Amino acid sequence: MRRLNALAAILTIVGGLNWGLVGLFKFDLVAAVFGGMQFGEVNVASRIVYTLVGLSAAYLATQVPALVRASQPTPTSSVRS
Repeated sequence: MRRLNALAAILTIVGGLNWGLVGLFKFDLVAAVFGGMQFGEVNVASRIVYTLVGLSAAYLATQVPALVRASQPTPTSSVRS
């Protein structure tokens, strides 16, 4: 499960960085890497990457409750002497 979480995080980061580049510079890194296509064009490889990024984000969205629980401090029991 840790590998799946790491893979999903990496793919989601890639997607977030790609969208940041699209928003700031109108540059699609995935399209450039998979065939030097023009902005907005897709091929099979880029569609697979976009699909995996979307699935990773959906998976991580289901993990949010567990992440929130894990980030909250656990109460310590006080032991009186």
